[in-house]
Amino acid sequence: MLRTPGAWTFLLPGFAARQPFAMLTISIVLLVQHTTGSYGSAGAVAAVTGVSMALFAPQGGKLADRFGQRAVLVPGVLVHSVSAAALIALALSGAPLWALFLAAVPTGASVPQVGPMVRSRWAAVLGGSPTGDGSGPPSRTASRRSLLPTAAAFESVTDEFTFVIGPVLATALSTGLHPAAGLSAEAVLSLAGGLLFAAQRGTQPQPSGRGNGTAERRTSALSVPGVRVLAVAFLGIGAVFGGMQVSLTAFAQEIGNPGANGVLYGIFAAGNMLAGVAFGAVAWKVGPRRRLMAGYAALTLATSMLWAVHSVPLLAGLGLLVGLSIAPTLITGYTLVEPLVPASARTEAFTWLTGAVALGQAAAVTVAGQLADAHGASAGFVVPLVGTALALITLVALRSRLAPKASGRVAARGMSHRVPMTVD
Repeated sequence: MLRTPGAWTFLLPGFAARQPFAMLTISIVLLVQHTTGSYGSAGAVAAVTGVSMALFAPQGGKLADRFGQRAVLVPGVLVHSVSAAALIALALSGAPLWALFLAAVPTGASVPQVGPMVRSRWAAVLGGSPTGDGSGPPSRTASRRSLLPTAAAFESVTDEFTFVIGPVLATALSTGLHPAAGLSAEAVLSLAGGLLFAAQRGTQPQPSGRGNGTAERRTSALSVPGVRVLAVAFLGIGAVFGGMQVSLTAFAQEIGNPGANGVLYGIFAAGNMLAGVAFGAVAWKVGPRRRLMAGYAALTLATSMLWAVHSVPLLAGLGLLVGLSIAPTLITGYTLVEPLVPASARTEAFTWLTGAVALGQAAAVTVAGQLADAHGASAGFVVPLVGTALALITLVALRSRLAPKASGRVAARGMSHRVPMTVD
């Protein structure tokens, strides 16, 4: 997969540009908590940022599909940097909470969606979609298209790797240098990485605004029933991420060992990364719909036992199982986008899924935090279970909508009887 022509031209700047995505939430929490002295206020500002991103990211993806990734990414990173700087200035000046909320909205809404853009480029170079340089589609061979699940697995591992490094970097900067250092670094990396990624035009999918502007090219990703089903299902994955973060923190505090939180979440993340590597190396004969439902069933089963565990070794083992179950589910869901959605709407589709994860995570953080405060960490672990169970029920009930529509099929009809004719 990595030998695909042009892959490294967008992978390296894409990795740098998506790193700040994992730094944003923790950087805001550390900054606002330092200036207000309240974790509740810090969490509320971070939640506003996450919800804004979830709501506005798909619109940015739609614009990227229509006008090109560069046309959206360049102004987006500029707005994000200015908004983050405004949030820093307001927080350090002791501005009221409502002012921080106002600054958090554009900060979250303008978060560069580099991950979905990278996935869209993989779909273009491996699936045969035209790229922005006008050179035409790459070879649509079966071997090239068979690498799409591997690319989805690679992206899942990359995302998880950024979420291991990003929070550590942001925490080190905010606690070691200055409370605003983490968010400042996030803004600078977003700007620099986003501009470098936008400069790679050769692998950019061709904007649908070019050409004849056919009906297919103007199709919204959300008008595809399968995308709506996947977006609802991905809320469950967000519930796992958010519920695990809060509940593991509460559990570590309950046992009097706050440092165990980092170890437990690291094991959870490691399981996700390992499963992503293994999943991408397998040539699956089972269809993606069945794989997706099997992944959610395994995820529901793994999360169903979290609330009953009260020891660190057992919770670490279950956390590993949950992580091992998440990666195949995420990878398969992203893989389904390629056959379901026209090339002109794939970036938007990927951002709907990413936004659904962010929205589910924001809701889970809030609910799990309230449950943990009122009833203990065990109650917070119910949130991942409920989220994945509801997602599994949705998938089972609406699984037929995940099948791509057949195109170009003509119903065969029997030949009519012909009138007999005399021949020489």
